[in-house]
Amino acid sequence: MAEATELVARIESLGEQLSAAKASINRRFIGQEKVVDLVLAAMLCGGHALLVGLPGLGKTRLVDTLSTVMGLKGSRIQFTPDLMPADILGSEVLETAADGSRAFRFLEGPIFCQLLMADEINRASPRTQSALLQAMQEREVTIAGQHRPLGRPFHVLATQNPIEQEGTYPLPEAQLDRFLVQVDVEYPTRATERDILIATTGAEEAEVHQVFTAEDLIAAQQVLRRMPVGDQVVEAILDLVRSCRPGEPEGRDLADSLSWGPGPRAAQALMLTVRARALLDGRLAPAVADVAALARPVLTHRMALSFAARARGESLAGIIDRTASRTLGLEAAA
Repeated sequence: MAEATELVARIESLGEQLSAAKASINRRFIGQEKVVDLVLAAMLCGGHALLVGLPGLGKTRLVDTLSTVMGLKGSRIQFTPDLMPADILGSEVLETAADGSRAFRFLEGPIFCQLLMADEINRASPRTQSALLQAMQEREVTIAGQHRPLGRPFHVLATQNPIEQEGTYPLPEAQLDRFLVQVDVEYPTRATERDILIATTGAEEAEVHQVFTAEDLIAAQQVLRRMPVGDQVVEAILDLVRSCRPGEPEGRDLADSLSWGPGPRAAQALMLTVRARALLDGRLAPAVADVAALARPVLTHRMALSFAARARGESLAGIIDRTASRTLGLEAAA
């Protein structure tokens, strides 16, 4: 009983802290509350987020603001076709001391941080993209046979332009699966764009202040994993994920529409993100509606349309919506 009371108190305290963080972020990243919630949810779960949107929609601004508000050491890498793994991870250099002796010294790359912005990640070659695989999964890198831990916590927020694909390399499925959520950053509404114009073209811009520390975020991630999840929500997650797999009996009606569907990591991502959504909303436990709301962000990048489906003009969003409606009785959030 005492443990449950303590957990409730910590969840409520964390909810207040998150409300302050969201208010600070929204002063600079205007009118994109849904995007902010999804990125914060990914960080609360200890995961990474893929931001998909056209240039000029504030993705870089969001990451910079998050670095300040969450109290994390940030770093940015602009991915280009000529970027090499050593440009990300770092390299060893041979140094000569004053006495003439020589020794190798490791120079850390920009990946040794707590919040990494991988800008236009699909512009780098597969060889370079692979440098992130171990880092994103194991929070360490191996260089010259030596394991080097990264910052704690460690999060990757990558951006991708969905339109201009000339000279880009599609992300491999193994890397896409390492992103907890895919966040679609869309055009602002007219009223929001007016607010952006006024807020960003004057002599002063809105200031943000630090709300979290790295230790606070790590503690929040531990609290989140202690949040209870009801059996009804667990079954809803399993129903949805398995119904999106064309090889499963539950997903047999999608066999002609999907080349492949989400694996177990998708169910794990939903199990964590529904807790984060409840926490951000000030609730003590998630509901089935949270599963439906997070269906698109968690599943879209873990599924692929078949050639026949593309020829018919189907979309992954439409398939996820129909599947959520059929299995959960709820529509996925647009």
